[in-house]
Amino acid sequence: MKAKKTERRQYPRIEQTLPLKIAADGYGFATSTQNVSCVGAYCHLDKYIPPFTKIAVKVTLPVMVSGRMKNIEVDCNGVVVRTEDEKKGGFNIAVFFNGIKENQRKKIAQYINQLLPKIS
Repeated sequence: MKAKKTERRQYPRIEQTLPLKIAADGYGFATSTQNVSCVGAYCHLDKYIPPFTKIAVKVTLPVMVSGRMKNIEVDCNGVVVRTEDEKKGGFNIAVFFNGIKENQRKKIAQYINQLLPKIS
C-alpha cells in the first residue's frame, strides 16, 4: 500500500487555468496558469525565458461579488525559477512571486481557499 504523499508547501497550490500576463525585458506575453498558489504559478509560453529572469506578473481571478462574477487583478513581481522544454513545443515555466504585497497575496489566498475541498 502506498503512503499518502505529504504536502511540503506552506501555501496550497491548485490546478487552475487563470489568465496570466507576463512582462520581461520589454516584451509582453499572455498565457494562462496551469497551477497557482499565493507565492507562485506554473504556465506555458511559446518563447524561452531563462531561469532567474525578473518579470512583472498580472493574474486575473474570477470571484463572486454580491452574486455577480467579477474579475480581480493581482499585480506583482516574480522571478522565473525553472524553465522546461515542452515536447509539444514551447516552454513550461515556474514563477516565484518574490515581490508581492500582502494585500495581493491575500486576494490569491481567498480565491484558492474558495476552491479547496472543505475538511470536516
